[in-house]
Amino acid sequence: MKKDIHPEYAPIVFNDLSSGTKILTRSTAKSDKTIEWEDGNTYPVIDVEISSASHPFYTGKQRILDSAGRVEKFKDRYKGFGKR
Repeated sequence: MKKDIHPEYAPIVFNDLSSGTKILTRSTAKSDKTIEWEDGNTYPVIDVEISSASHPFYTGKQRILDSAGRVEKFKDRYKGFGKR
């Protein structure tokens, strides 16, 4: 590998603001904000709005949209548009 061209890959904590879940992982992202982890070490932390802990797809609380009904409504509304 070439020297001095790769970003630093270091431990970081991602904090899910909607569920309060914190995940310690490694990343090239940087942050000035820090947090003390369970192991007693201090790590940089990045706040995220949503993660797998709070995303509806992963939590099983997703809504199913009736896309066929929506398409039919659109076609009914604009069926005469553009015809002269």
